Amino acid sequence: MATMKLKVMTERLRTDFQLSIITLLGAAAIFGIVPFAFYRFLEHNYLAGFTDAIISLGIVINVVYAWYTGETERSGFVLAVFCCIAAVVISSLLVNVGHMWVYPVLVATFFLTRPTAAILLNTATIVSIVIYTTSLQSTESLFAFFTTCVVVSACAFIFALRNEHQREEMANLARLDPLTGARNRRSMDDALKLAVSTAERVGTTYALVILDLDYFKRINDKHGHSLGDDILIHLTRLVDDSTRQTDQLFRFGGEEFVLLMPGVDLQGMKAVVYSLRQKIRYKLRSPDSPVTASFGAALLHEGETWESWLKRADDALYRAKDAGRDCIIIDDED
Repeated sequence: MATMKLKVMTERLRTDFQLSIITLLGAAAIFGIVPFAFYRFLEHNYLAGFTDAIISLGIVINVVYAWYTGETERSGFVLAVFCCIAAVVISSLLVNVGHMWVYPVLVATFFLTRPTAAILLNTATIVSIVIYTTSLQSTESLFAFFTTCVVVSACAFIFALRNEHQREEMANLARLDPLTGARNRRSMDDALKLAVSTAERVGTTYALVILDLDYFKRINDKHGHSLGDDILIHLTRLVDDSTRQTDQLFRFGGEEFVLLMPGVDLQGMKAVVYSLRQKIRYKLRSPDSPVTASFGAALLHEGETWESWLKRADDALYRAKDAGRDCIIIDDED
């Protein structure tokens, strides 16, 4: 049981970047600030010791909240605000060295919350320290501190922005089929769940179409996988060009694709499917014959699960294949 929990925690840290940052800051609080709190108390500097203890406790509570609720965005912002306030307080209490705690805080804010919020928090922190702190005595030291803070914040902003962009690209790649550029199975499952939820909440109608290229294995075996890949790419472009921007195409596996269409009724779904069937037949070709497709389609029923909806469309597709292929079976017409 303990090993399983450890694996789950490790997986969450691996997949949730913001949670890992919050957790890292929590660990820093325990191993970095708590010893200072004990030291302050031993030195009878009770105000500083009590401040360190409150800071550590606040950070740990916020980390626990992030783990328990999964609301890392809110936890990150609260933690960023808390750390900035703590940086101002510590800078005021610890003469000569208090401002050294500010620099890691200025970096951490960009990883805990959104860049705009981080910029505002850092600006408020720097201005507050420059105005109220007593640890920086001379104009020269104040100017050096201000300049260093601006440089640190700017570098952290650029790094965080680039890191966020890379993570978004990785997330997009993880949800796209690398060959065709269509969304993949993982993305499809999420989209179907969202469609069912939206239909229950606001009553939007949805249609689901599964299409499968007929005898595609023969094309690969006879003409090679390179030609087969080209046909799949052209099919994806054809469907994209023939549908609305709100419609979503997913590669279900191999030569099988799923088309999710919001806001259409039975007649609208039939019009799209019959049009696609004709376009595929006349625009996709192998060297010795036209390429055709079989279609199974189903409208989302009230109170239906996404698994049941997908199964009805898939069953309709199998009936289309059994009927001789190059045809359309719509479950709701049975």
